[in-house]
Amino acid sequence: MSPRGDLLGKVAIVTGGANGIGAATVGAVVEQGGRVVIADLADEAGQALAERLGDAARYRHVDVGVRAQMGGLVEFAVETFGTLDLMFNNAGITGAFHQRFLDDPLDDFEQVLRINLASVMWGSQCAARHMARRGSGVIVNTASIAALDPGFSIPAYRASKAGIINFTRSIAVDLGEYGIRVNAVAPGGIPTTMNSLVEPGLSPADFAELQTHLEPLRLIKQPLKKPGKPSDIAEMVVFLASDRASHITGQVMVVDGGVTAGSTLNQTALLAEGRNAFLASRASDRHPEGEPG
Repeated sequence: MSPRGDLLGKVAIVTGGANGIGAATVGAVVEQGGRVVIADLADEAGQALAERLGDAARYRHVDVGVRAQMGGLVEFAVETFGTLDLMFNNAGITGAFHQRFLDDPLDDFEQVLRINLASVMWGSQCAARHMARRGSGVIVNTASIAALDPGFSIPAYRASKAGIINFTRSIAVDLGEYGIRVNAVAPGGIPTTMNSLVEPGLSPADFAELQTHLEPLRLIKQPLKKPGKPSDIAEMVVFLASDRASHITGQVMVVDGGVTAGSTLNQTALLAEGRNAFLASRASDRHPEGEPG
């Protein structure tokens, strides 16, 4: 990351900040001169990260699915660092993985909606009430290309992320008069421990080996043939939180290696090959080998 100091003196909250995209963003905020409250349920990882970052970071145990705890989180950040400039609503879960909708009991639907969508609403409102009094602030919400590129499996997750996009745009309109910018970031296939295909309890070494094994499958639909990293999303969040994005609000910034740009399958070429093979076969049937054409 460049040492621009884009967030010099800024204060951020990052939910789900102990691991993955959240942890990468916490590190990026501090590197760019900011201070940050790491909110998570993963106490060991969150506290260790805060200790590594020193005075610029604090850890707070927070269940984002409990509204009162989101309010307490904002109060903690303001009391600890004096203000709040960035609310990054990043925490989320995929829910249970079922390949087909007919096989999905949907018994985790309410939990997925509460963690992924309701928590974003609660966090945004609590942060915005503070920001509105000072006339400035930035809210960034983690959506997903699963909201933009429908497909098989995890319908509750897809619905929650689609809700985040509409919610983000709606409150961007509502909060603009207070000088508050609201945007969403939509990651593509970023390998993290939240991924629904990851077996719980894998060691770091086994997790890394699994990602190497799955990488070719992740890249099938991706034009850029390199895996995305949590830091790719962190860089976008830092940009959206900085003054360089001062005229950007109500947008969904897609960071997916081109997946949603279009299919990498060249169907036109495949159809042409099929047509040529068919015509060649018909010509061969009409004029068997050795017979004049």
